Order: sequence, then structure tokens, then C-alpha cells
Amino acid sequence: MEVVHCLLDGNADAVEFCPHEGYHNVLAASTYTLQEGDQPSRAGSISLFDVNSEKRSLELFHRVDTAGIFDIKWSPETGGVCPLLAQADADGYLKIYSLQCCLDVEKPRGGLLKVVTGEKVSTSMCLFLDWNPSATSITVGLSDGSISISCLTESQIEVLHEWKAHDFELWTTCFDIHQPQLLYTGSDDCKFSCWDMRNGTSNLVFQNSKAHKMGVCCIAKSPIDPNMLLTGSYDEYLRVWDVRSISKPVNETCLGGGVWRIKHHPFVSGLVLAACMHNGFGIVRIEGGEAKVSETYNKHGSLAYGADWQREKLSAEGKTKNTTVATCSFYDRLLHIWLPESDVFF
Repeated sequence: MEVVHCLLDGNADAVEFCPHEGYHNVLAASTYTLQEGDQPSRAGSISLFDVNSEKRSLELFHRVDTAGIFDIKWSPETGGVCPLLAQADADGYLKIYSLQCCLDVEKPRGGLLKVVTGEKVSTSMCLFLDWNPSATSITVGLSDGSISISCLTESQIEVLHEWKAHDFELWTTCFDIHQPQLLYTGSDDCKFSCWDMRNGTSNLVFQNSKAHKMGVCCIAKSPIDPNMLLTGSYDEYLRVWDVRSISKPVNETCLGGGVWRIKHHPFVSGLVLAACMHNGFGIVRIEGGEAKVSETYNKHGSLAYGADWQREKLSAEGKTKNTTVATCSFYDRLLHIWLPESDVFF
């Protein structure tokens, strides 16, 4: 069920709800717009919204103009630290903002984004980023197939490692939530890889080059099941993996359109939100290794790129209400806030 929608100021490619306690209402949306001409440039922005689905409210309260953005991510909640938002952009920069706390007694919400630090980590474009669970380092996938690992200390970014991990664009990379020494990467070369960071950057744990028929767009480790990992691909398939046996996926389900992003529900095991490019958005239930589409959302008119669940607490009875979802689409610049209609949370 649609709650509210709006137009962004550029081509929309990522939406992220803040996971920090007290800021679950804060939604960041980023854009990437190619400005053509004699000297083409890539411009972008980050917009912050106050989301209240019960009041059908979507209020823009801050915007920052930037280089063209490929990805944004809030820092994990580690306790006692102000929310940080990281940006990976087309100019090769990794930039970190802090959400300046601005609490009103009547309406608590986030304040303004303030630049903490920024570093040009590559001459290539930064396509994707992920924080490690302790929010002390960030991995960035680069357009030349390289991977960059940076640490964040005392408001400074220091590049620790960079190596050529794949042959083509590295669309996705993520730390293992349960084993943060492990790093997963996926690329346009159709390869899905895992690296062990304890023994140097060249320690390849595994590389699967047969399962994906086209480029690997996204990788998502389950926050609840330590053995479940998902991959999405341009070949339109969502694949379920058991990390204890990585020779072939447990399940392959065609979602259509090209699976660009997958987001595990923060509390409900096996519930996944998928952005499927040319086929809208889907909610997928994974049980016993089987994946089944529970609901689709097709109110967007162009490439389905950004998607996220709002972090809403369980009720006193331990139940989860239908969690608010944010989605965005590229060329029509649309941001939608909606509630799933299917009874997938019980």
C-alpha cells in the first residue's frame, strides 16, 4: 500500500533508513545525474527526510549537493556514536558525514549532515561501499575491478589496502557480519569471491565463476542466519547460498529484471526486499532454502534501484508490524514510501 511519494532533484539510485536508535525516522536518498555537453560532469545530492508512515508524512529537512553518487550507507549502530553516513561517488571519493543531533522535545529527529572527512581513494569511480560491523573500516568497490579497504580513525580516512580483485566493474562488496575478517566481492566478470583479510589481501578463500551467467550486482549476508548469504545478478536470479558449502547455490529463483539490490529484514529471518531494475520491487520469503516472491511493487516508472526497510521495533508481544519500505527509481526520480500488503511478518 502506497503511503506517500515525491520527486527527487536528480536520478535516484539509493535510499537508506538510519539504523541508529532515535533516528529510525531519518531516510537518506542519493542521486546521480550525468550532465552532458562539451565537458560532461556527474552531479549528485543527498536528501534527508523525516518519514512517518502513520501520518503519511515525508518531510525533506536537509539536502547536500555532491558529486554523482553510486552508493550511500549509514554506519552500524555501535553505541554512543553519532550516526555517520558514508558516500561512494563518481569522482573516486569516499566521504563521511555525521548527522548533527538536533532533537526537538515534540518531534525528535536528525539534524544536518556535516562533513567529517573525505578522501580520494581512487582515480576510478567508487561504485559500492560497506561498513564493517564495528564501524571502524569501509570497503569500496571500484570501476576498474579493484577493491579498496580504508579505516576511519580520529575523523580521518586511511587507505589500508587496494588490490585488483576482478577483471571488470566491482559492483558489490561486503564484510561478513558474523566473521568480519571475511570480505565478499561480486563483479561484472560474473565472479563471486571471498577474501580473508587476516593474512593479506591476496588470500582468496573461494571464487565461484560458474553460477552467475551475467554480472554479480549485490551480495547480502543474513544478519540472523550466520550460514545464509544471498547474491543478485543481471541474469535476473536471486541465489541463496550456504557459506559452509559454496560450490553451488542452495536455490536459484528468477525475479526478473536484473537483481540490483537485496536487503534482509532487520528482525525477520528469511524476509528479503529486492530491487529488480526492469521488474520493480519484490518481497521474498526464504524458508528451508526455497525462495518465494510474496509481493511485488510496481508503482515506479523506471529502473528500480534503491530499497530499504525502516528499522521498527518489535511490539511488546514480540510481533513485527508491516514494516515501512522506501524505494526509488532512476530516470523518473521517484521516491516511494509504502507498506507491504501481504501478511509476510507473521
